[in-house]
Amino acid sequence: MRWLLLVAGLLVATVAQAQVDPDPRLIQAADEVALAYVVTGEGDVDSASEAGLRGLSQVLTDRTTVEPGEPIGIDLNRDDLSLLTFLYWPVTETQAPPTPQAYVRLNHFLRSGGMILFDTRDGDIAGLGGPEGAGVLRQLAAPLDIPPLAPIPVDHVLTRSFYLLHDFPGRYQGREVWAEAPPAGAEAAEGVPFRNLNDGVSPVIIGGNSWSEAWAIGENGLPIYSVGSGLDGERQREMAYRFGINLIMYVLTGNYKSDQVHVPALLDRLRREEVMQ
Repeated sequence: MRWLLLVAGLLVATVAQAQVDPDPRLIQAADEVALAYVVTGEGDVDSASEAGLRGLSQVLTDRTTVEPGEPIGIDLNRDDLSLLTFLYWPVTETQAPPTPQAYVRLNHFLRSGGMILFDTRDGDIAGLGGPEGAGVLRQLAAPLDIPPLAPIPVDHVLTRSFYLLHDFPGRYQGREVWAEAPPAGAEAAEGVPFRNLNDGVSPVIIGGNSWSEAWAIGENGLPIYSVGSGLDGERQREMAYRFGINLIMYVLTGNYKSDQVHVPALLDRLRREEVMQ
């Protein structure tokens, strides 16, 4: 009888251990700072997400000290998100909402400093501006603990976390991109060009510029999708990469506080960026 109880205890301990041991894929992804995307079940969308994050990972490696590993696809209904920092979520018309348990994990992910980039991929369709523009997005995001959102202002840290930017284009451009609204009454200190906005990372960024397609590269390292036309298109792709770099640096380092901003250097860099454009 004691022997049976011992075996039963060992089985329970083994099952419990299996339940709490993290997925080796996720451990590796965390160790390599790999970028993650939500698997939608639509082959072309998932392929674009993987290729897009591969392209963004490559430019991060080439231009920054961040060297991400291979992108990882996430099944929201199964995978633990606690080891991740960034999640690209392409919104499609056919994807079903995650399970209640998945939303518990998602909310914990957001509360613990993770960020979701929701991409509605409809930036080529006029009249759908704002985070309420897509019914599917409203359905997917309703159970999430998302703070009030607002269009990203010109002095948000995303505009200067690595490159100085005025817009956040992807394959499409000209649409507003939304993030956590700045606190009411936020003002810049004297002599500082930027307000002291929320000290931390916005848990969500929402837009429709189809960023993964702008970032996507094939196995040969060349772009997969067209962006604009001619030199203007290549300039737009470059700015899409710059937005991606700013985004990941913002996620990994958090907001710069206004008193940490080296104003003369930023202004000089802004002038140089203006000359390049």
